[in-house]
Amino acid sequence: MNEWWYYPLLFGGGLLAGIINTLAGNGSAITLSLLILSGMPANVANGTNRIGALVQTITAVLSLRRSPRTLFLFKDSAWFLVPAVIGSVLGAFLAVDVDPIVLKRIIGLIMLLLLGTMVYKPGKWARPTDTSKSHKTVVNWILIFVVAVYGGFLQMGIGIMLLSLLVLVAHYSLRDANIIKLVLAFLFVLPAFVVFVWNGHLEWVPGLLLALGQGFGAWIGARYILFLPKANAIVRYTLIVILLISSVTLLGIVDAIRSLF
Repeated sequence: MNEWWYYPLLFGGGLLAGIINTLAGNGSAITLSLLILSGMPANVANGTNRIGALVQTITAVLSLRRSPRTLFLFKDSAWFLVPAVIGSVLGAFLAVDVDPIVLKRIIGLIMLLLLGTMVYKPGKWARPTDTSKSHKTVVNWILIFVVAVYGGFLQMGIGIMLLSLLVLVAHYSLRDANIIKLVLAFLFVLPAFVVFVWNGHLEWVPGLLLALGQGFGAWIGARYILFLPKANAIVRYTLIVILLISSVTLLGIVDAIRSLF
């Protein structure tokens, strides 16, 4: 797509995605949808999307306010380093060989499933961190590996999956889980990014425009919005709308309905 308005749209979409990713980890639903709906093949869009993901995760981690709690959580996340990297590389190699049409349907289906996670029992997300148990368990290690394989395969939705695991299984508070999520998201995206570059499955111009917006949005989110008391609620409702529209479009539901008339 070469229309002039497409480029500021990419930057604006990246900006919104960077903020959302910092808070709830689902901003890739915006960026990936923009790339695919512009006509880019799904496998190339999947790779192009990693440029902004890499920039925003680096920016978000560097922009976090340093405190004893933040440093403790950084150290706590080191337990997940090995499964994060190995799983990400494996998932990325799987993604480069998938048919673009099939990948498009997979993305739509995952968006639909993520929509369910956003509306299911939101009260469970309000618990404080459970300090009575160790988070460095074999079960958590294996689950991080599984999520990392998915993250290497498809970046979209990785944040909400990590938050679900860290909050509902590992029993971190949502705020603590957000900090660990940013570290793990970086560990997921870097090796996968290298794999996509090596295979030539990305376009640099739209990817860098998204990255510019995502980096700025990640800085705003990590530095300021992450600490607003109602930020997560606002982002949650925004994501519900985005996921609903994107999943319906990518699954071809609208086209299927039109074909009936």
